[in-house]
Amino acid sequence: MKIRSVKATWLHVPLPAGKRFSHSDYGTATTFDTLLVRIETESGLVGHGEAKSNTGSAYPYRTLRTAVEEEFAPLLLGQDARDVVRLWETMYNGPRTHHALQRGRGFPNLSRRGHTIVAMSGIDMALWDLLGQSAGLPVWQLLGGRCRERLPAYASGGWESAERIGEQLSGYVKQGGFRAVKMRVGAMDGDVRTSVRRVQAAREALGPDIDIMTDAHGTFSVAEAKRFARNVADCQLAWFEEPVSPDNHRGYAEVRASTDIPIAGGESDFTRFDFLDLAQLGAVDIFQPDLARCGGITEGMRIAALASAYQIALAPHIWGGALMFAAGLQVAATSPAAFILEYSLAHNPLLHDLTLEGFPLEDGHVAITDRPGLGVTINEDFVKAYGRT
Repeated sequence: MKIRSVKATWLHVPLPAGKRFSHSDYGTATTFDTLLVRIETESGLVGHGEAKSNTGSAYPYRTLRTAVEEEFAPLLLGQDARDVVRLWETMYNGPRTHHALQRGRGFPNLSRRGHTIVAMSGIDMALWDLLGQSAGLPVWQLLGGRCRERLPAYASGGWESAERIGEQLSGYVKQGGFRAVKMRVGAMDGDVRTSVRRVQAAREALGPDIDIMTDAHGTFSVAEAKRFARNVADCQLAWFEEPVSPDNHRGYAEVRASTDIPIAGGESDFTRFDFLDLAQLGAVDIFQPDLARCGGITEGMRIAALASAYQIALAPHIWGGALMFAAGLQVAATSPAAFILEYSLAHNPLLHDLTLEGFPLEDGHVAITDRPGLGVTINEDFVKAYGRT
C-alpha cells in the first residue's frame, strides 16, 4: 500500500445557458468547478477525493492543484497509504511532525488554514477511499459502523423572488419527496425587508408541515441578522445558516442569543479548532463541516466528536461534487449527532455525472451505501471531457 503517485485535476464544467442560476451573492454560476485528487498505490489500487476551495465558478483551481502536487505529494510518495491519521499530521505539521507526534500536541505549519487545509481535505478523502477499498469495506465501517441505514435529505436551492419562491420550493418537494427545503437570503436581496418577504411567501406557499431553512452565506451584519430573525419568527424556520461572516464567530453568538431560530454554520471554517471556537462561544446549534474544505474525513470525525460533546447537531455541507457528497455521507452515517443531509437541486453535473453511481432519493431519504471505500466509481470519460491540466 505504498503511495506511487498523487495527482490533481481541475474539473471545469460549463453550464448550458438554460441551466445557469444566480448563485446568491456569488453572481450567476456559469460553470461548476472542483479539484479531483487521485492517489495510486504501488499495487495499482486507486483512491479519489475532492478538494473544493470556492463556490460555483468564482475562481480557478490552479493554486489548489499546485498545493496538492507540489507541496504535499513529495511528503506522501513511498508512504503507507493506510496510515491515514499519521499522514494527516505529517501534512499539517510539516517538518515539525516528529515533535507533534512525540509530544502529543500540534506544531502546525504557518499556513494552517485556507488552501493548505483544502488540499489536505482532498488527499485525506482519497486515503480513506483507498483504505476502504483495500479492506473491502465502506468507510463508515472503518469509522465504527453506521448509526442508521438512511438519512432524510433537504432540497438545497431557493433563489427565486418573492413572487416565484413558493413555486420553486413546492417543485422541490414534488420532485424528490422532500419534507425540508433551503432557500437563500441576505445580500442577494438588497435589503432585509426583501429577504423577509421572500421567506414569508415561501411559508405561505408550503404550509406548516414542510421545514424551511434559510442561508445568508455570511452576508448580513449582526444587526441585519437580528432584524431578519425577529421578522421571520412566526415562519417557524428549521435553521438560519451563516447569518454573519464566518470571520465573526462572536457575531454568530450574538445573533443566536437574540432568537430561538436554530443557528447553523461551519461550511467556511477549517479544522476542529474553528469548530471548537464556535462551540465554546455558544455560537451555533448545528455544525456544517464541509469535508472537501475542513480537513477531510479525519478532521470531520473529530468535528463530529465535538458536536456530540457539546450537544450540537451535525449536518455536513455537501453542496458540490460527488466525492464531497460521498464523504459527508460516510461521516453522517457513523455520527450520532448527524440528522439530515443536503441535496443540491441546482443543475450540477459534478454531483450526478462525475461518478457511475448516483445518490438516489427514496421518499426524501438517501440510503447509506455498503460499497467499499467511498462507494463511488469515477466516470473517467467525464474527467477526460472536463479536466484541465
